[in-house]
Amino acid sequence: MKNNLEDDHYCFVCGEQNPSGLHLVFSLHDGTVTTEFFPEKIHQGYKDIVHGGIISALLDEAMVKVALMQKMPAITAELNVRFKNPLVVGDKAIVEAAITKINKRIIEVAGIMKKNGDTLIAEGNAKLLRLG
Repeated sequence: MKNNLEDDHYCFVCGEQNPSGLHLVFSLHDGTVTTEFFPEKIHQGYKDIVHGGIISALLDEAMVKVALMQKMPAITAELNVRFKNPLVVGDKAIVEAAITKINKRIIEVAGIMKKNGDTLIAEGNAKLLRLG
């Protein structure tokens, strides 16, 4: 694998060119990255419950994005997600992530997904491999 990351704007979560993507926009403020997600029927697993893989993908993207947006190119080396409550189709979800530890080769990050302001949907942590 090359040591440089190339963005062709087809990322499933944030790529604006991907016709099947989620097209989420991330913002960085005081070291925390944030995005909003409005799940639709196409994102469900069981009836009207958002698929856990979609939730995991959003947490993964937010945790990588917090490093990238702070000029630290990285890829996910390890991802752990704990599901706390279901996310129902139509509920607005907020995803946040922040760096918790930086080493020479590894960046440790934590992320959460909430709905209705404070109901925890899922929490995750990851170890990212620094490429730069």
